[in-house]
Amino acid sequence: MKKTKQTTAAERQYLIEKEKFVPVSQYFGEDTFNRKAMKEKLSRETFKKLMEAIDEGKTIDAKTADIVAEAMKKWALEKGATHFAHWFQPMTGITAEKHDAFIEPCGDGQVMEKFSGKQLVQGEPDASSFPSGGIRATFEARGYTAWDMSSPAFIKRNGISTTLCIPTVFISYTGQALDKKTPLLRSIRALSKSAVNMLKLLGAKKVRKVQSNLGPEQEYFLIDMDYFFKRPDLVLGGRTVVGAPPPKGQELEDQYFGSIKERISSYMHDVEEELFKLGIPAKTRHNEVAPSQFEIAPVYEEANIAVDHNQMVMDTMKSVAKKHRLAALLHEKPFAGINGSGKHLNWSVADNNGNNLLNPGKTPHDNIQFLVFLIATVRAVYKHADILRAAVASYANDHRLGANEAPPAIISVFLGDQLMQILENIQKGTIAKATNAEIIDLGISSLPTLSKDNTDRNRTSPFAFTGNKFEFRAVGSSQNIASPALVINTIVAESLDDLAEKIKAKETKNINQAVLEVLRDEITYIKPVLFNGDNYSKEWEKEAERRGLPNEKTTPTALNALITKKALNLFEKYEVLSNLELKSRHLIHIERYIKDLEIEVKCLNNICMNQILPAAVDYQNKLATAINCTKDALGSAAVMSSEIELLKKILDLINSIYSLNKEIQRKVESVTSLHDEQKKAEALSAKVKPMMDELRKYVDALEILVDDEIWPLPKFWEMLFIS
Repeated sequence: MKKTKQTTAAERQYLIEKEKFVPVSQYFGEDTFNRKAMKEKLSRETFKKLMEAIDEGKTIDAKTADIVAEAMKKWALEKGATHFAHWFQPMTGITAEKHDAFIEPCGDGQVMEKFSGKQLVQGEPDASSFPSGGIRATFEARGYTAWDMSSPAFIKRNGISTTLCIPTVFISYTGQALDKKTPLLRSIRALSKSAVNMLKLLGAKKVRKVQSNLGPEQEYFLIDMDYFFKRPDLVLGGRTVVGAPPPKGQELEDQYFGSIKERISSYMHDVEEELFKLGIPAKTRHNEVAPSQFEIAPVYEEANIAVDHNQMVMDTMKSVAKKHRLAALLHEKPFAGINGSGKHLNWSVADNNGNNLLNPGKTPHDNIQFLVFLIATVRAVYKHADILRAAVASYANDHRLGANEAPPAIISVFLGDQLMQILENIQKGTIAKATNAEIIDLGISSLPTLSKDNTDRNRTSPFAFTGNKFEFRAVGSSQNIASPALVINTIVAESLDDLAEKIKAKETKNINQAVLEVLRDEITYIKPVLFNGDNYSKEWEKEAERRGLPNEKTTPTALNALITKKALNLFEKYEVLSNLELKSRHLIHIERYIKDLEIEVKCLNNICMNQILPAAVDYQNKLATAINCTKDALGSAAVMSSEIELLKKILDLINSIYSLNKEIQRKVESVTSLHDEQKKAEALSAKVKPMMDELRKYVDALEILVDDEIWPLPKFWEMLFIS
């Protein structure tokens, strides 16, 4: 609900009683230059040209661009905007923007607001400081942003500042992609082309375009801002590098879907209000499993829009949190021993007529089509499981994957018992001919009534079919979803093309019969990746190895999949990423892994040397003084062995922390002297990371022994159980 004026959280109850609220439907998207706004601000002819350009992926002429820019400027000025910015998504993983004022000098010391088509279509931010993976030298500053017409411009408010943000791609002077959006858009085109070709082969006549749709379920933590700023590890790295789990965590399952506390509910309300203004269809909110962990999920949207919106969701969550004296944590594992946060990425495909191609239809022909797209997706995951794993690889996500709260690093597919039975019947030849009667007997025609609930969900599966979509559960909570989305789009495009060629090669005029024969062979091929059981079990890990499924548990080794001949050829063939662009991304991710780990090492060192050890020594002195005072007053016999034992434990932990921390610093120095970034990342992962985990155990053991009044850091139980 929208308030009629800006308020603070403390005034909310008063406003509920005294002021009038209006339904969300009346202000949804009011801060977005969407089709409704375009229709109001543009002439009928210009609006038609722009819609054709957006829907058909065409460019617009300079005159039309000037007209659109003028209308966009007037709309933005009405909203209070003073600046415009090309809003883009560089390889940092977050968004970027350079603000320019609308004003232009017009003589006699006066200015006027001006915004041209050229300014709308293209910008030139300094590209030298963004990661490029060797595509450009740091002294080469020129980069270009180009307007993405398919994603609407929007108003961004920050304090008293109001800016018109224009979604753009970001490319180098020589034309290579330097961002997340450019390859995503290319993958969307590739998928559409392959899917349309397949649909035409299957007999569809009115299909011009196919799009992928995404629905990211965003998990996050909220803690009090005062605690946040007392934790240098959270401020600098987003994760607590030390900290003992609280006596009560999530064991009682009393947080999940529990009643939302008032302070959190008020925060969620304000977040959603801002999202609704931006046209972001936030649908679901609830408590997650861990204490102080929550989730927000939108209605499905076209992939490019969904990616932009998810970035805006994360920005909004962080900015609104400050107004409530909260800190929103998007790190995949901010608290050891407590469930981490993912971003389950739901993926589906639909044609331009609104038909979900992963939704079983009402006729046998529809369901043959459904089976083709289902098998094509599973086939793509099986063939390129290594690339899919690389698409979610990061230092932060390594802490979460396989921790009995997220899927393991082994990529497998869950289809459910009913679909598995149908595939087995096809494979065994139970159905030999693709007549309507046999398709009905097979059970495919009964799927429409069961598509939403045809099996229990498998929360342990990395890639699960959930009725009319696939849910990729390995995506990290802080991740830009463009990366996994573009991989899925591309590998499915290839799979559809491969199946189409095999179908065409069958010597039969009955297309359904040809499809069935091809699918029978494909089901045999993809069998190893299908698994309906417990992905957390040790037995599955052994079975997956027997099946030949990759199991890359760390980011440095997982990322190697991006630079295999298979991956380079795939992305080059579909014009999603050139060999140079893909290799650059591999290097960027490796460098990011190194930097993230080194930041944590430095945080751990500073916390140990400046906070933990001084506090421990202080407490050691208090204990020693107390023991000596007792001894002086009552004699040696009065000193309890438990007091001596406690003092010795603390001394041992102090020595262990100091010596191991010193060894970590030496090891990091020796590793960072390596010139090969891949070897450096692998060495840090294999040699330094285990030592950091061991050091944490010593610190956490010390936390339990030292007086609360002396311990320098907020403890988990304080941070996670806010009211």
